Amino acid sequence: MNAATPHRVTLTLLVGLAAVAVVAGLAAASPELERLMPRLPAMPTTSIGLGFAALGVLIAVIWLIVQLSRAAATRARRNALASTVRGELSCGIRNRLLMQRLNELDDTGGVRLGARYSIVVDELGVAFWNGGGRPRRAAQFPWREVRNIRADSMVVGASVEHVLVLRVRHNGTSVELPVLLSAGRFGRYAMSDAPFFAVVRSWKAKHRAALAAEGLELPPLTAPIPVIRPEAVGTRR
Repeated sequence: MNAATPHRVTLTLLVGLAAVAVVAGLAAASPELERLMPRLPAMPTTSIGLGFAALGVLIAVIWLIVQLSRAAATRARRNALASTVRGELSCGIRNRLLMQRLNELDDTGGVRLGARYSIVVDELGVAFWNGGGRPRRAAQFPWREVRNIRADSMVVGASVEHVLVLRVRHNGTSVELPVLLSAGRFGRYAMSDAPFFAVVRSWKAKHRAALAAEGLELPPLTAPIPVIRPEAVGTRR
């Protein structure tokens, strides 16, 4: 899918243009700066260094408080959902493409998700939840509206992450929802490798079971990707 690639290219171009503009402005204003600099009052370098250090510490403390509050809200929401709903719980990471697609399905355009939100997958379908100790359902799709579930990848910052793609048809509109799953571990961002594919298989199994229970047509099974090992290549030669 790699839907974030155009945004990365645009951002890179804008940063490059901004850097060129700054350099050009400094070059054009260099005579004025040379006349202005001697008139500025002298400041002790120690005070400047301490000021920057204090600013850095303040930013780090604010960032830590935000992360701790977000983690506490996520835990409270997960505990509340675990005690009130039946199904598989996952933590999702909000991304711009997901929000755009969700609001394409909503006539009012009022779907909102937190930076970290919860996903409940049960016999009824897939539901997205916000909030803390009192979760609020942001969106829900019954299994009959889910056309397909597959694994894909998308660019996030400077890395490529696994993403679970839900193809949903709702109110006559069909879109693909890229769900980025949180690893849920310190130092890790998105879920990947075996845990990620285990979630994909579990969602697919629930989807097929729910459709079969309602007597609806099942989505086609995707064949596993063959792995070609070096020894097999040598044998063929």
